[in-house]
Amino acid sequence: MTDNRIVRSVLVLVAIFTIVSTFTFGQAAQELPVNLPVSGYQVVKVFPHDSNAFTQGLEISDGVLYEGTGLNGRSSIRRVKLETGEVLQRRDVPAQHFGEGITIWKSDLIELTWQSEIAIVYDKATFDERRTLKYGGEGWGLTHDSTSLIMSDGTEWLRFLDPTTFAERRRVRVVAGTAPLRRLNELEYVKGEVLANIWTTDYVARIAPDSGRVLGYIDLSGLLSGSERPSDGVLNGIAYDAQRDRLFVTGKLWPKLFEIKLTSKGR
Repeated sequence: MTDNRIVRSVLVLVAIFTIVSTFTFGQAAQELPVNLPVSGYQVVKVFPHDSNAFTQGLEISDGVLYEGTGLNGRSSIRRVKLETGEVLQRRDVPAQHFGEGITIWKSDLIELTWQSEIAIVYDKATFDERRTLKYGGEGWGLTHDSTSLIMSDGTEWLRFLDPTTFAERRRVRVVAGTAPLRRLNELEYVKGEVLANIWTTDYVARIAPDSGRVLGYIDLSGLLSGSERPSDGVLNGIAYDAQRDRLFVTGKLWPKLFEIKLTSKGR
């Protein structure tokens, strides 16, 4: 293939990707029923964030910020100093795995992988690998309640898993009104609700974990200015500090991490 043909082929692929991405975003926005409440936000504080971090999972445990990043050959788990964004501890994930959501369960840090169908379990303190656990399908987001891990896989289903064996205890279908809500990505369990980033949008869904019913949305549009936001820098990353009742959000490749408070917005 000549150089000109290669260039043309690349440009065609880029154009197709742009069209698909635009359609996906618009489709996701149309899936948000108008009869559900929408919360806004107030920025409490802004913190630095590594703009090279392709954020897949965010967690605060005992006041410590943990982050999981993605992409093959760039995936890692990290302990981060919240105030400065400094990476205090890091372990890279083998290049064949695309890191996804993380959560802390007791002394374990558990990380999903996108298509490898394994979860990697690390020691929370040392980041030493303890074991791997198998699951079927894709891994997207991960959080937990008091008894189970809660996992998303890109569909409208949430799986509730045994934290030790990853055996599936139950699953719920996430429904907004009468329509299934798909592309549930990074998860966080907050005050009895599952918060889920809706991939490629600036919306977070508030989900009742017992029924899967969508209770409402959080509209985080405008959080990061357009000049600071890369083209592939979608919102992704929710962490809740239960000890101090603080909610944090960020996105892939974002230079900032935000502490926010939710506000009433209406619909």
